[in-house]
Amino acid sequence: MRDSLRPDGTTLRARTGHRSRSVLCGAAAALLGTLLVAPPPASAAPKCGRPGGPGPTEAPWALRRLDPSSAWRITRGEGVTVAVVDSGVSSTHPLLKGRVLAGDDLNGLAQLRGQCDLAGHGTIVAGIIAGQEGTGTPYSGIAPEARILPVRVLASTERTTDEALPGEIAKAIRWAVDHDADVVNLSLVTLDRPELKDAIDYALRKRVVVVAAAGNRQENQQDQPAYPAAYPGVIAVAGVDAQGGHVGTSVAGDYVDIAAPGLDIVGPAPQGAGYLAEPQGGTSFAAAYVSGVAALVRAAHPELTPTDVAFRLTRTADNPPDGRNAEVGYGVVNPYRAVTSLLGTRTDPPPGAMAEPVPPADPLAWQRAVAVWVAAVGALLAGVLLAARPVLTLGRRRGWRPGRRSAAPDA
Repeated sequence: MRDSLRPDGTTLRARTGHRSRSVLCGAAAALLGTLLVAPPPASAAPKCGRPGGPGPTEAPWALRRLDPSSAWRITRGEGVTVAVVDSGVSSTHPLLKGRVLAGDDLNGLAQLRGQCDLAGHGTIVAGIIAGQEGTGTPYSGIAPEARILPVRVLASTERTTDEALPGEIAKAIRWAVDHDADVVNLSLVTLDRPELKDAIDYALRKRVVVVAAAGNRQENQQDQPAYPAAYPGVIAVAGVDAQGGHVGTSVAGDYVDIAAPGLDIVGPAPQGAGYLAEPQGGTSFAAAYVSGVAALVRAAHPELTPTDVAFRLTRTADNPPDGRNAEVGYGVVNPYRAVTSLLGTRTDPPPGAMAEPVPPADPLAWQRAVAVWVAAVGALLAGVLLAARPVLTLGRRRGWRPGRRSAAPDA
């Protein structure tokens, strides 16, 4: 059993498959505020997570703050697949039923294809990203028509520095990319290792957007860069509260790109139809909100590269007074503006910018053409008459007799 601290303040234990070792594998996922009980040995039939309580009676503050429905007139995330590399995702909760694809499990439950969530973390993340409407509860995901591709690498939300974990996460990222993920959500933190960075670079080269939690710090712990969020090209997400202020446990740093709700979180439970409350929140849930918005952007602008998507998300965020800082990056993500804004300049328009508008048809066009011709003919006739008037006057005076040429003077 190997434990150690990580920047996000969580612990996970690695599972080797031997019964004498614990079943825990864990990457710092980040992030739940409550300590979860370790799963039973692999020989026992797993009960995939804990049941939750009653659903919310009003929309959570995060949904009211972000108002994703304002962007749903353009897109709801249809056709986009978001890989959730986490603790697994329940496929039976009403919010997620029919939205969860068969995935993979790198933590000992391969036969369940990533659809068993013993910790309850990945299911909440997936519900935030793609929970569907019409379940009888005022709750939905940011992109309710996106699909979830679960890849299970975590068995709990405790923290560890297991040397095997970065390699497992790297395998999960590559597997997700090779199975047609458009966005990869990494609500976890682990060690900085070359194989992990290589997997991130592989995803970016394949035009896959990568979103990661900026990490959570423990009390009296100094901010340290969190990986994979701190890698170039990854959209690193910090947490804010209902007033828009930076959550104190959210790691700050120059690598932070954007922020989203990360406190007082609620989401679907992995077992049954109930909901779990996470009052301590965490940047893992903030990352899920940004992944949902990234899914909306990919659906509305499929031609954009990961760099373009990151630029769009950060430049349309609700900026802090100083424009950008180490706590919230460019500010709180804004779904409507991210989907609808036209970015760029007149001489260098962004990909997908609107074409020049086509002038509307003129219903009186033919009448106008006739009027122009009548006016032209009338002007011509008037000119002829004016020119003929002196001739007519002289003709009347002579009685219409031809004039005679005067005799030439003598030389």
